[in-house]
Amino acid sequence: MKKIISVVGARPNFMKVAPLHKEFLKHKDKIQHLICHTGQHYDEKMSKVFFDELELPKPDFYLGVGSGSHAEQTAKVMIEFEKILIAEKPDLVIVVGDVNSTVACSLTAVKLGIKVAHVEAGLRSFDRIMPEEINRILTDSISDYLFVTEQSGVDNLLHEGISKEKIYFVGNVMIDSLVYYLPKAEKSKVLEDYELEKGKYILVTMHRPSNVDNEDGLRGLMNMLNELAKEHKILFPMHPRTKHNLAKFGISTDNDLAKNIIITEPIGYIDFLCLTKNAELVITDSGGIQEETTFLGVQCITLRDNTERPSTVEIGTNNLIGTDLVKAALAVNNVIAGHSKSGNIPELWDGKTAERIIKVVQK
Repeated sequence: MKKIISVVGARPNFMKVAPLHKEFLKHKDKIQHLICHTGQHYDEKMSKVFFDELELPKPDFYLGVGSGSHAEQTAKVMIEFEKILIAEKPDLVIVVGDVNSTVACSLTAVKLGIKVAHVEAGLRSFDRIMPEEINRILTDSISDYLFVTEQSGVDNLLHEGISKEKIYFVGNVMIDSLVYYLPKAEKSKVLEDYELEKGKYILVTMHRPSNVDNEDGLRGLMNMLNELAKEHKILFPMHPRTKHNLAKFGISTDNDLAKNIIITEPIGYIDFLCLTKNAELVITDSGGIQEETTFLGVQCITLRDNTERPSTVEIGTNNLIGTDLVKAALAVNNVIAGHSKSGNIPELWDGKTAERIIKVVQK
């Protein structure tokens, strides 16, 4: 019996581990699959929503590391995760994505001689100012199995000197979740809850430091949304970081925003999937949402200077605009005027990625 521990640390990790867990359950006579939640990002309400919605069991291990500087968070995860590894002696640790928990758990496992598999390997923004980029590079350099979502990931890893024997082009496990939960999302009442019409609202998510940590930038973003809201309904589920900075900079969401802008707390996966599928367009700086909109054929405006997911731009419906808000407003109005970008679904984004990963792991 093989023992495998999968690590979740932040919201996107849940959607990546859920399909793996479902697939592992089909082989429970040969594989014991355990889940470790580091608690890197933890909100009791949101965590419960995710575990309930994604049909994940209660984590076998909860580290409760909480927030802190990058160094503090990484160190806490390593210290606590090492205790789990010494007690459990797993055959393999699976890490997903690019958060601090990803690199912390990888490094801890490798130092103990335990093999590591990185799901979503090889993605590169080529911007080392991003903490996620450092996490990706370091995790890939020490992992034994590199499961890649798109061709750029394979190219990047080979260019970095990674042995091709370690690289597996399997597709995108996030899309497995999307495909699986889409029927449930179709039954969501979230559009009714917020009085939204299909195809007649803009969905916004914004959380990266380049967009929300600078006062001028954040004011500019809110001003742009105010202008758009004169003619379009906007739903803005707000990340805690963005909410904190609005308060810090004295930007009132009660008096300074147009009535057409609906600000909410973060929204659960199923409801958010429904909102994404039915939006006229999405304005975001999220990596995962670039992928989801591409699969769903929804127009996406990404306010970033780079993306580690180039297939969403080259093949999909993602428009990489940068952080110039004048250009962003023009791009949004261009889409609304009917000049939408046609797109296709990247190779192996078919809902069967977890199945392909488990086949490799079983060997």
